[in-house]
Amino acid sequence: MTFTTFIKRPVLSTVISVIIVILGIIGLVTLPVEQYPNIAPPTVMVSAAYNGADAETVKNSVLAPLEESINGVEGMDYMTSSATNNGLASITIMFRQGVNPDMAAVNVQNRVQQAQALLPAEVTRAGVTVSKRQTSQVMILSLSSKDGRYDDEFLTNYFSINIIPALKRVEGVGDVSSPGAKSYSMRIWLKPDVMRQYNLMPSDISAVLADQNIEAAPGAFGEQSDMAYEYVMRYKGRLKTPEEYGNIIISTNTEGQTLRLKDVAKIELGGLSYSVSMRHNNRPSVVGMVQQIAGSNANQIASDCKEELARQEKALPPGCEISITYDVTEFLYASIEEVVFTLFITFVLVFIVVYIFLQDFRSTLIPLIAVPVSLIGTFFFLKIFGFSLNLLTLSALLLAIAIVVDDAIVVVEAVHAKLDMGYKNSLEASVDAMNEISGAIISITLVMAAVFIPVSFIGGVSGSFYREFGVTMAVAIFISALNALTLSPALCAIFLKPHGEEKGEMSLIDRFHASFNTQYNKLLGKYKKGVERTIRHKVAVGAAVAVGIAALVLSMATTKTGLVPNEDTGVIFCTISMPPGTSVHRTQQVIDQVDSMLASNPAVLNREQIQGFNFISGQGSDQATFIVKLKPFEERMGGFWYKLSGLWQGDGIMRFFVNPLSNTAVLGMIYKQTASIKDAKILAFPPPMVSGFSATNALTLNLEDQTGGDLNRFFERTEEFLSELQRRPEVQTAMTSYNPNYPQYMVDVDVAKCKQAGIGPSAVLSTLQGYYGGFYASNFNSYGKLYRVMIQGDVESRMRPEGIKNIFVRTSAGMTPITEFCSLRRVYGPSNINRFNLFTSISANVTPNDGYSSGEVMQAISEVAAETLPQGYAYEYSGLTREESRASNTTGLILILCIVFVYLILSAQYESYMLPLAVILSIPFGLSGAFAFTQMFGHSNDIYMQISLIMLIGLLAKNAILIVQFALERRQTGMAIRWAAIQGAGSRLRPILMTSLAMIIGLLPMMFASGVGANGNQTLGAAAVGGMLIGMTLQIFVVPALFAFFQWVQEKIKPIQFEDNDADVDTELIQYSRQATVPGKEDSK
Repeated sequence: MTFTTFIKRPVLSTVISVIIVILGIIGLVTLPVEQYPNIAPPTVMVSAAYNGADAETVKNSVLAPLEESINGVEGMDYMTSSATNNGLASITIMFRQGVNPDMAAVNVQNRVQQAQALLPAEVTRAGVTVSKRQTSQVMILSLSSKDGRYDDEFLTNYFSINIIPALKRVEGVGDVSSPGAKSYSMRIWLKPDVMRQYNLMPSDISAVLADQNIEAAPGAFGEQSDMAYEYVMRYKGRLKTPEEYGNIIISTNTEGQTLRLKDVAKIELGGLSYSVSMRHNNRPSVVGMVQQIAGSNANQIASDCKEELARQEKALPPGCEISITYDVTEFLYASIEEVVFTLFITFVLVFIVVYIFLQDFRSTLIPLIAVPVSLIGTFFFLKIFGFSLNLLTLSALLLAIAIVVDDAIVVVEAVHAKLDMGYKNSLEASVDAMNEISGAIISITLVMAAVFIPVSFIGGVSGSFYREFGVTMAVAIFISALNALTLSPALCAIFLKPHGEEKGEMSLIDRFHASFNTQYNKLLGKYKKGVERTIRHKVAVGAAVAVGIAALVLSMATTKTGLVPNEDTGVIFCTISMPPGTSVHRTQQVIDQVDSMLASNPAVLNREQIQGFNFISGQGSDQATFIVKLKPFEERMGGFWYKLSGLWQGDGIMRFFVNPLSNTAVLGMIYKQTASIKDAKILAFPPPMVSGFSATNALTLNLEDQTGGDLNRFFERTEEFLSELQRRPEVQTAMTSYNPNYPQYMVDVDVAKCKQAGIGPSAVLSTLQGYYGGFYASNFNSYGKLYRVMIQGDVESRMRPEGIKNIFVRTSAGMTPITEFCSLRRVYGPSNINRFNLFTSISANVTPNDGYSSGEVMQAISEVAAETLPQGYAYEYSGLTREESRASNTTGLILILCIVFVYLILSAQYESYMLPLAVILSIPFGLSGAFAFTQMFGHSNDIYMQISLIMLIGLLAKNAILIVQFALERRQTGMAIRWAAIQGAGSRLRPILMTSLAMIIGLLPMMFASGVGANGNQTLGAAAVGGMLIGMTLQIFVVPALFAFFQWVQEKIKPIQFEDNDADVDTELIQYSRQATVPGKEDSK
């Protein structure tokens, strides 16, 4: 069976295409939808709590043994850990791409188990938890009290009892966490003065609870006997209410005097921790953050969570409401809508250009049918390969239009050429045309695949991006080639009519066509003369090629780099860090100031404030975070009419350049308004574009003290480094929230006095912990859940350092003031200690300045570090910045890889190592054009730009191949090399102009995109348009000259064997240098 069969059997051809479309539609409706390919590596978190311990104690007693054991677990990339003054320890282990997340969690759990024996008993009792998750939020929601009738303690517990368990059951959800910790706890507030009267210490209360608040299994009567019934004995079990706890007997005597717990303590059902409070639009609330498991589909999770929340909303207490503050799918769907709209506009523009060149609606209809078949069919293969429908695959399809339409145009042009020669039968014309060009179509398809398939094998995060793009393009190209060999020629045989003499009066459209053809013929004549002159000036061509390569290398080195451009996602995070030790009251005053500023902003819809928790710095009374939800995109993204209306609404032309409701404008407004708050560090930033790595879009680096020296000295070195970095023009802000100068008290225990009194230092310290830090003493059951019983001194006894005089410890001489055995010394220390790969670290966030990319900032960091960091201090990137630093050199590698593959395939096709250079050396012009346009429009060399580069290599190579192929055919018929080059170039000018202009004009909407996802679209469009415009303009002159030179060199090495010396050269000349048919005149022959 030959390809001719498909032309003669049009039903078979259409059936093949219909099957491809049906499979594509099946793939489309079943493909998961997400913003970017799932590239975030598996992450495992280990967390533990040591009540009452400071950060240094947690680091030494909890982090050190756990880290030592976990370090080097299979597949681990790096590990970060944190110890806080709240007694919390957390370790985050990031694994390499491709590691099974389940196995990673199991391996970490095994390592943690090995270290259990080295941990304090208090820690093992509370439990060390290991969970797999990503650090990205799929959704942030809040439960709030509209009328303020419920406080955040009630809301927190309602949320944890009813909503969190339901959301955790949603497939793909790794965890639902809340910064709030006011889950129910039986609080036993000890009264130190009463405790002293009864010779009691906190450890006594803990022992009483362990003795009386227990579950028991007494057994049963009548087992293994001949009794008629069995009776199970039951004990009342753990106590449940504050009254029951109050009646616990501490001691009693023979006189009937009984001391109960309520006599020495106040007992209430309170919260586990009071360090964090939340408000939604200044009303009490609780925030929940839904995090996904590595490898799960964020879009599906968000959709399922919304369904579950809708069910939960029906049972909410009156006056409560659930609000979604952040949802990744909102930006995703808005972006996809923009891309699909651009796809449609591009589709229309392409076919307008094609119609102008082909001048025949029937001819235009063939690409119009072929393109959707290729694009829709691609979805089926995306499903097979396990990919998703994301912004990259959609962008690939958008760019694929240019390539796919080119295949259909090549076929239509070839058939028209036969009809112009005088063929009276469309079927014969199609058969003969396909016999000539089917080989070229197959070879071009292989070359295009050679461009896109190699990039699919690049590893890491960048590789995940390229893989989906490369495979999408390759599949679209293969389906397009199949169409060009089956459906398009069959449609040509059906639709196209033999060219005959046109009679009658010309219509307006005919006159337009005649005028267009006349102008084109003039252009063609000038073009051939231009090509002839170019071929004569070999030195000038060689110099032009050298300049093109030099321009490419220079522009690649000078274009700013990045991974993905920042976009307006509709959400902004704003963090507040107050001076060390700032009270909750003062922090709340600043929060209220910022809240009122945000409430007055016309772009803000909702605001969620979290007092006591910072996304970057962690917990502390001096920390706070705002999650700001902006109004929907359709209300903020002004279209053309909105911008135009500014002319008569007082804004002039400003709206054409600045959108006052965009996230960048809101960020600027936040910084401007909060500049008046002098004692707070306020940082506002959008959420990260690629989820699963870190909370911010800024560069994240970790400075390491590898000497194990003093924290204060380390902090001084870090401050010097950051201040030096801040002076660099590339850097907007270089800051760390770390501060080792929190006011603290050092407890010095006099061991000698302790021994004299018959006690140990541990008795003194455990007494302090019981009154000040608090004990986790027991458990109780309520609402079907298990809660903790906590022992701690009442608030009044803990307010001031002087209160320690009222604390007594029991000795052999009776109750003695604890101040006899210990003293307090005022010192300064950190609120938390961070570690990175076993070294003490300080994390910093660096934001690039306007006009600079993250790649340039990394270079600045490297230079400043070399100058300022002394021996023993180093830095490492984390999160997405780490991946970006690894991927920074991939552009050159990708370009070289693609060009080498194209060269090798062409060498095999032409059986020559010289001739493919005519194609390869013409490519740098287009690539340097892409970089020029990228710089001109202020974009970065990021994933989108590199995608355009890969696509340009394919398209530019395709144009050059067609010129070389047709010139080589002319040469093989015996035509002189120079004339073969001129006639080959002339015959391909029309289709090259057609496809290039179709692509350039089709991508203009993307180049000047506005609205959601505009930055990525503009980067993609500018690079593709610039590369194609400059590349095509220079290629059509340079390629014929390069062909003439390299063919001459090739024939010097190996003389050409003419295939057909009796060829009808005149007929060939007519076919490839034909004058366009003018309506009303005979075709000249």
